[in-house]
Amino acid sequence: MIDVHPTAKISPLSDIEDSVRGTRIVVGEASVIDSFVKIKPAGGSGDLTIGRFCYVNSGCVFYTGNGIHIADNVLIAASCTFAPVNHAFKDKGRLIREQGFEPSRGGIVVEEDAWIGANSVILDGAILRKGCVIAAGSIVRGEVEAYTICGGNPLRRLGERS
Repeated sequence: MIDVHPTAKISPLSDIEDSVRGTRIVVGEASVIDSFVKIKPAGGSGDLTIGRFCYVNSGCVFYTGNGIHIADNVLIAASCTFAPVNHAFKDKGRLIREQGFEPSRGGIVVEEDAWIGANSVILDGAILRKGCVIAAGSIVRGEVEAYTICGGNPLRRLGERS
């Protein structure tokens, strides 16, 4: 089910697939989904919720997997990937494509007033606390403290918002 608030703006050049497994995709009040954003219900039955006054820039990809919750007033720069799912791969006697998925690490949570820089990858189990900033090109897999500025791979603290 796709539920878009009447004041949200979805580019006709974005691609939002409806789920065949009951996954909900919700876009909140006055949020913007730019061109070439791909939302794909895959890898689980988690929901994607995007809060109020959020902006998702061009080229971002969201796999719903184990769920993604984005709170209000979040900015997501171009070409970010949200992947709250993990492929199983340990059994070398079976093809990877036949091994399914690992158990959930909790999905992805982005609290309010966060900014995610271009080309960042947000993985299953990531929790981005209120007001944090993620530098461009970062990979996030754990918890990011409120109002901190973090970047890189591995992710490290670069400072904090004053």
